[in-house]
Amino acid sequence: MTGTPHMSQTLRDNIAALSAREQAEHRGAPMSDRIAERITDFAGSMTFVAAHLVGYGLWIAINLGWLPLLPRFDPTFVMLAMEASVEAIFLSTFVLITQNRMAAAADRRAALDLHVNLLAEHELTKLSRLVERIAQGLDVPIDDLELNEVHKHVQPTEVLDAIDAPDVKGAH
Repeated sequence: MTGTPHMSQTLRDNIAALSAREQAEHRGAPMSDRIAERITDFAGSMTFVAAHLVGYGLWIAINLGWLPLLPRFDPTFVMLAMEASVEAIFLSTFVLITQNRMAAAADRRAALDLHVNLLAEHELTKLSRLVERIAQGLDVPIDDLELNEVHKHVQPTEVLDAIDAPDVKGAH
């Protein structure tokens, strides 16, 4: 990770550790999830679009009789419609599998964020009390009315209850 001189070593170490963890989890994912992800990656590429333009274009051109050297095999395009429908079913399933895996990873990251934020809030509360005691010991006046709020620990369940309260929901 060269080229990041302004980042602390701790931050670089954290990035490397989380990246290694993510790669290990990807390698440890079930084979079916990894296959679905690769199919989804391919289906979301311009190569996939180009292959379909060529494939469906040829199918249509042949069956409209525009290429007389090749016999028409689906003049009513019923087989094309069936093939496209089956492909859509499978592709949407692969996309959903991949999205479910991504949602689970996002949920884990959100839980990690919550826990880190709660820990940081707890530590900042302790630090504010320490700074206040130091200020008192040095006879430095503290005239910040919000300091009492900083000394209170956040109760996550109370915050969630407040967010879920009907009067708060309507305010969004």
